[in-house]
Amino acid sequence: MTEMTGTERTWKEELASLVDDTGINHYYGGDDDAIEMNKTRRDDFTVVGNENDVVVEEPFKDQVKEFLKASGEMVLELGKGCRDIVQQSFGNEVQFVVKKCKDNWDRVSDKLSFLNDYVLPEDRDPVHAWPIVFFVFFIALSVLLVNTESRSPKILPKEVYLHPPSASRVQLPDGRHLAYHEQGVSADRARFSLIAPHSFLSSRLAGIPGVKDSLLEEFGVRLVTYDLPGFGESDPHPGRSLNSSALDILDLADAVSMKDKFWVVGFSGGAMHAWAALRYIPDRLAGAAMFAPVVNPYDSSMSKEERYKTWERWTSRRKFMYFLARRFPSFLSYFYHRSFLSGKHGQLDKWLSLSLGEKDRTLLEQSRFEEFWQRDVEESVRQGNPKPFKEEAVLQVSNWGFSLADIQYQKKLQGKGILPWLKSIYGKAETEWTGFLNPIHIWQGMDDQVVSPSTTEFVHRLLPGATIHKLPIEGHFSFFYFCDECHRQIFSTLFGTPQGPNIIPEPEQPSTEENLDLNSTQTNLEEEVYLTDFMTE
Repeated sequence: MTEMTGTERTWKEELASLVDDTGINHYYGGDDDAIEMNKTRRDDFTVVGNENDVVVEEPFKDQVKEFLKASGEMVLELGKGCRDIVQQSFGNEVQFVVKKCKDNWDRVSDKLSFLNDYVLPEDRDPVHAWPIVFFVFFIALSVLLVNTESRSPKILPKEVYLHPPSASRVQLPDGRHLAYHEQGVSADRARFSLIAPHSFLSSRLAGIPGVKDSLLEEFGVRLVTYDLPGFGESDPHPGRSLNSSALDILDLADAVSMKDKFWVVGFSGGAMHAWAALRYIPDRLAGAAMFAPVVNPYDSSMSKEERYKTWERWTSRRKFMYFLARRFPSFLSYFYHRSFLSGKHGQLDKWLSLSLGEKDRTLLEQSRFEEFWQRDVEESVRQGNPKPFKEEAVLQVSNWGFSLADIQYQKKLQGKGILPWLKSIYGKAETEWTGFLNPIHIWQGMDDQVVSPSTTEFVHRLLPGATIHKLPIEGHFSFFYFCDECHRQIFSTLFGTPQGPNIIPEPEQPSTEENLDLNSTQTNLEEEVYLTDFMTE
């Protein structure tokens, strides 16, 4: 054991100095209370090791106390320094203000005097101390929030990739080229043919998203989708309208050898072009399949209540975009360049200002939807021009040139005047009819936040012959995108029992006896020609 010199203190004295103890313990005879108190005081510390190597662990409570005390002293000195600087800088002005406010200052100090028990003994004026305490608390809390912020790296948005051209293209009568994509069976084996114009911020790659080739083969379906003018790889149209859109569908059908009547498919904004086809080329259509179809919110046949219900579920931003499209369309370019024309990928609901139901949100979280959506957008914006998108938005809210009521199959009105009246009485001409007589099927999700179910009710009022399929828990995308069961249900409703593609008859081969007769006939002809030539010589 190391010897202790007279100038050195024992370990007990060192320990007592750490707890502000003088090292003198007073015992009064056998006072058990004093002995217990002294024992308790020593038990507050933990002694580790032997008498030669003593380590004293200070309780956490005392550590916090000392830390706060030291912090308070530092803040006090800082406050005093700031006060001196202010007095030196402003001099009499500060003193004048203090004199004017002295009475109120004293009253506030008296009311807050009870807080003196909680402040540092160096500063018993709560008016000075507590503002500093609160200020320090605010700074400390801010530092903690900053330091505890998530350090996970931010995921940078994926850049839009420009793919090499891959579309098939046809030249239209006016010289423009239209890009298209074909799925299903070939033209000569197709039992049913479909043409699908795409919706806003989409392309020919959409069609019926996720539909399987095996299902198309099973029903004998040929599906053709195309890029609207200015989208994807299609040339722009300088004077685009819904009338020209219907003619594009007709020219495309002729170019890809759709000789019989075909079906038109309209999803969301693409239904606008499907409605135009029903209005302007009804004789070429076998039917129409609509999915959450849009209508013109300013249709003349729409009542105020129906118009309000059309956009009651829309977000405020989407309403604002529709207002710009109708009144100030030139401002749309600014918003498009900041979203889907920025060269970066983003979320569908954010870009289009959509509110989505539960099933739609679940669909958007799937990796296959994200992969499809990004590829579809990349193709849609490949020309980088906001004009076709602006034209599409303006078309939806402007005068379509017709009302949905005009599509209804009805007797054609005779012209005004005496001559048409006399012809109708004495003439034997057959009654002329106008409109669309073939089937129209509309599927509408009841949880659709993009196209309100009330829109379908408006359509059914104008077109009572249309068949409405209400989907209780479906949203805007969930029934049409990547749903094998839904796609089968759609085709079964439209085409009935699957019968497969048409069978191409093979050319008949002549029988053996017919071949012999043909050969003998050919031989006789050759002999006659030879004899004729010989006699001539």
